[in-house]
Amino acid sequence: MSASRTERLLNLLIALLNTKYGLRRGELREKVYHDTTSSDDAFGRRFERDKVELRHFGFDVETVTDPGWGSDDPATTRYRIGKESNRLPDVVLTPAECTVLLLAAQLWEQAALGSAARDAVRKLQAAGGLADAELPPGVQPRIRPAGQAFEDLVAAVHGRHPVRFSYLAGSTGIEEERTVEPWGLGSRFGQWYLVGYDRARSGRRFFRLSRFTSAVEVLEKDSFTPPSSFNVREQLATLPELPVQHAVVDVARGALLGLRKHAAPAGDAEASAAVPPRPGFDRLTVPYRDAETLAEELASYGAKAVVVAPPALHTAVHRRLAAAAAFAAVPAPEIDFPEHAPAKRVRKRTSEDQLKRMLQLVPFLVHNQGLHISDIAARFGISRKELEDDLRILICSGLPEGYPDDLLDIRWDDDHVYILEDLDLKRPVRFTVDEACALLTGLQALNGLPGLDEGGALESVTLKLTAAAGEEGLKAAAVSGPEVAPKDSATLDAAREAISAGERLHLEYLSPQRDAVTERDVDPLRLYSLDSTWYLEAYCHLAKGLRNFRLDRIQGLRRTGVPAGQAAAPAGGFPEKLFTPTDDDAVVVVELTRQGAGLADDYYAERTADLPSGNLLAEIRFGSAAWLPMFVAQHGGSVRVLEPRALAEETRAWLEAALARYEPAPAARLD
Repeated sequence: MSASRTERLLNLLIALLNTKYGLRRGELREKVYHDTTSSDDAFGRRFERDKVELRHFGFDVETVTDPGWGSDDPATTRYRIGKESNRLPDVVLTPAECTVLLLAAQLWEQAALGSAARDAVRKLQAAGGLADAELPPGVQPRIRPAGQAFEDLVAAVHGRHPVRFSYLAGSTGIEEERTVEPWGLGSRFGQWYLVGYDRARSGRRFFRLSRFTSAVEVLEKDSFTPPSSFNVREQLATLPELPVQHAVVDVARGALLGLRKHAAPAGDAEASAAVPPRPGFDRLTVPYRDAETLAEELASYGAKAVVVAPPALHTAVHRRLAAAAAFAAVPAPEIDFPEHAPAKRVRKRTSEDQLKRMLQLVPFLVHNQGLHISDIAARFGISRKELEDDLRILICSGLPEGYPDDLLDIRWDDDHVYILEDLDLKRPVRFTVDEACALLTGLQALNGLPGLDEGGALESVTLKLTAAAGEEGLKAAAVSGPEVAPKDSATLDAAREAISAGERLHLEYLSPQRDAVTERDVDPLRLYSLDSTWYLEAYCHLAKGLRNFRLDRIQGLRRTGVPAGQAAAPAGGFPEKLFTPTDDDAVVVVELTRQGAGLADDYYAERTADLPSGNLLAEIRFGSAAWLPMFVAQHGGSVRVLEPRALAEETRAWLEAALARYEPAPAARLD
């Protein structure tokens, strides 16, 4: 959508909003489009496209006809936009409801739904229904989606476009191309699933995103209609939990304490397998439900863990290691980060984004008169120049052939912005399906979170937003996030109490990088999560810096009675990362495939650059270079290290040594 079309759509919108009886197509052509050259048919197609575009932004164009006249006569048909039907209903929230809502909106901070959640919150703020609220320090959860596939699938689900991808079937181990009508996307058993109609198999199927072996192709020229009243959570509830199985794994003696924690010594049958235990290794049995999940973990251990049985698990680990080694062996691309390279892989802004932003900007200015222009730009996540470009378009927009008083009147000569004439754009437009989905799915994920829903705020705000979202809220049932409540709340509750009391904690902590249990005193700052994995952010006196501790790796926790030190309160508030940079970090350049591009955001890339191949360069800080080979193996062909060259060579050698342990594959299955 070009900039000129953006301006035309804005003027068309204002004209249709501010007419009581409607405007004929000829009047719109002359006064809004100023079109004197195209044919009637060409203009008609152009006008229909613009009506569809306005509907995309939440405005339905009504057709008005006089009695006795046909609705297909362009000379007599009039068009208008109702002033009430397209607007966000009034939503009045209590302070407790505002707190819950903000938590739900921030769940999607790094996901495709993140920008939609921010847009929805901005609309509520513009409508005056959202008061300022402080987030509780002990409850700050996040949802981390399943990479780029999640982004593409959400767009396809809401756009109702089929998708095509390569998929590794769990039942057969065969990789095939699938074409699917995506009905919904949700989380179950800690995994993301796509539910849809498989066209080749003529039936409903469940697809786990971790088994996608290619990028998702959205077939935008095709469309489908999902089943009526589809609810992905109800569909996923029909999936039975996989039975517990037991893998036989040889583990290097004295290593991998985390794996040993939930393993047991192998019995006589396993010990007498066709493949005898390796020298210097212990043979263990490891319980698991899903082979791919365990394979991801075992691949990250490299040569320190080797699967003996079953063969399917052996194959799954081998596949990851082989893919990682193959990618590492490909000739490296030229590394060139443009000056001022972005830290995130940001989608290029379009004129469509600009128009959507301007429609939010007017009601925001109405309810925030006199705000500094820099503060407004920060609220919308754009530069001052971009905001000024928006304002210049707005002040030139208004009623067709109107007088100066019929234009939007916005002034910012002293860097404080005031709007004096809003032309009935002062009320926010209703939620889009993405916005409704972001908020309602986020609220659903908060269910069961300890210490949150005092007074029933979660239920009441959900009911209010569902009513306000209307039909778009019903469509939100196509996406379902994971429940973020911790599996064991005892450690979380103890840490939260220490945070509230400002008291130092003593931890016994299993460090996977050191492969040891360490004891340390920490000054706790806050608790937060990614999905259902919870972290304690604290100042560690052993490391003499801020660290993040996974709650499920805390072997013991006790309060010391000692007040937390002032060093635990860094200037500027808490960092919003799972990683705190230091001068000793390893700064690494990695290459990410399209499947792995989301890792740039997950690991807070400092610079990114697109490659001609469609892959992504990313410069990332890691606290320990020794962890890099595990990171590469875990993601099985989605990432490789490019620089430092010595670290890239070490990673390649590490992968080759791990891969050598998996040749040849075991010949027999152990029952």
